[in-house]
Amino acid sequence: MIEILKREWFYFWFYFGIQFGQIFWYWLLGMALGSLISVFGKEKINALFVEMQNTKMGVLGVIPASLLGIASPLCMYGTIPIAASFAEKGMSEDWIAAFVMSSILLNPQLLLYSAALGVPALVTRFVCCFLCGAAAGILVKLFFRKKPFFNFTVFGKMSNRDTDPNMLLRLLKNFGRNVKATGLYFLVGIALSALFQRFVPQEVFAKLFIGNRGFGVLMAAAIGVPLYVCGGGTIPLLRAWMDHGMTLGSASAFMITGQSMKITNLGAVKIVLGMKHFLLFMLYTALFAWISGVAIDLMRPVK
Repeated sequence: MIEILKREWFYFWFYFGIQFGQIFWYWLLGMALGSLISVFGKEKINALFVEMQNTKMGVLGVIPASLLGIASPLCMYGTIPIAASFAEKGMSEDWIAAFVMSSILLNPQLLLYSAALGVPALVTRFVCCFLCGAAAGILVKLFFRKKPFFNFTVFGKMSNRDTDPNMLLRLLKNFGRNVKATGLYFLVGIALSALFQRFVPQEVFAKLFIGNRGFGVLMAAAIGVPLYVCGGGTIPLLRAWMDHGMTLGSASAFMITGQSMKITNLGAVKIVLGMKHFLLFMLYTALFAWISGVAIDLMRPVK
């Protein structure tokens, strides 16, 4: 029995070490990029979004709004107060919806970290998150012309923690907060991927995600909700799944539902939407994840 435990312990650390070595630098660079943008570019991004009000783009404004949402390094509880300030300045709700939706799904550090999944997954994640944000803005424009979609009055303002007068110290403190917020989830994700590689037979995995594309995407979207705690923490697990045959469409669906419906995001979204619009948000996200995942797999034949 002791010999068996020693052997399994050895295999666990073997798989753990391989995953750690392959992904660690993507995680570190992602944290660094997020801190750089947060310290030196956050205000410029917000100012650029406000300046859009002087243009006459109409509904086409959801395109830059969605892109700026992805470029924003803020977490959900940082994005909502910014969106509230946009609303106070008269920003159109369809633009705000595009900004908030894409900001929920993706940020610069998570985008860079996703490069560990390969270039196709990186591009797919960016395109899907952008389209999900833009489509959300268009739907708000179409169905909420005469009534408000958001209620920002119930959400308090968030203090800015990047205030150290020394720019280097400000950057290092921001980087430290990023590492502290994601480091544990990063290690847990690698540990889960190591356990998966050791103990889950490939044929069991194939039955869940590979045999039936539509059902596989649906399963991935469904398990994304309870399993997805931190965007970075799921990258090692997704990499292990994709190495075992998970389709790109299933991986995309998992990333969309998991990131948008993780508990830390849902709390903030529920506050500013109210129950009825919150349920619409959940339904929209689930449908977009499934439809886009199936479309991706149809465009990308399984080898």
